[in-house]
Amino acid sequence: MYATATAADTLSAPFACDRAPAARGDDLLGIDAGEFGECFDRRPFVIGHRLADHPLFSLPRLVKLARALPAENVEYNAGNIPVSMNPALTPRNGLTAEETIIRIAECKSWLVLKYVEHDPEYRKLLERCLAEVRPHSEALRPGMCDGQAFVFITSPGSVTPYHMDPEHNFLLQVRGSKHVHLFDPRDRSILPAEELERFYGGGHRNMVFRRELDARALRYELTPGRGLHFPVTAPHYVRNGAEVSVSFSITFRTPDLERRARAHLFNARLRRLGISPASVGRRPRLDSMKSLAWRVSSRIVRALQR
Repeated sequence: MYATATAADTLSAPFACDRAPAARGDDLLGIDAGEFGECFDRRPFVIGHRLADHPLFSLPRLVKLARALPAENVEYNAGNIPVSMNPALTPRNGLTAEETIIRIAECKSWLVLKYVEHDPEYRKLLERCLAEVRPHSEALRPGMCDGQAFVFITSPGSVTPYHMDPEHNFLLQVRGSKHVHLFDPRDRSILPAEELERFYGGGHRNMVFRRELDARALRYELTPGRGLHFPVTAPHYVRNGAEVSVSFSITFRTPDLERRARAHLFNARLRRLGISPASVGRRPRLDSMKSLAWRVSSRIVRALQR
């Protein structure tokens, strides 16, 4: 069953208003080096940015972008939905993608433009942002690769359902506001190992939300000029404020994320055999062995299939 959560259930507690560091010189992002080093891929933290008035995020430019992207890179649906949403039952809004963006103020919709780095202008912006993140991330998670960017365009009051994502992610709020409810991905009472194994095995990003978890949410209000780091697979949901929202998500991967994914897949195989494995993250050396075992066994299976 997919439970619902109403505004009264989810907006009763105050939202964090952490200081957003100011960008310096010609930088686009404002990053506190100490906070980054302490929190990256472990806890959320706020950054600043200078994209609030950037012309690439005007609605006419985003309509042009939507026209240029392949249809599979434009996802949209009705935005008046519950926090816990079965992806098979997500309602459409009856409009085209272009109509959705043009009428976003009143059509009660949620839309994302995926992999916008295929457009040269957005790729240049993504690369510039990631170049400012890289000096901080390399010491912690070396090997930045597969940089990708997403633009979210959403109506007032729209909901992004409870879900998790597999990349290192910074969500930069460009227009309007968002209330983010984010949960600790290391807490197995919130995010069970079996849920992670389902996700890495190809399951949908959406998850079932339990109302009692909301008392344990970390809550952030994002406004133009503020961004938020989401630790990998941190469960979260988002509710828009009273205006149209435009957000720019910059993401990347590192080799350790692939090792982490393979360890989860190996654990899933052990579980199917009736073995209860140690959770990924508790014993790093064992996780590396699991990752290698999954990689080798997968190659053997593929060779036998050929």
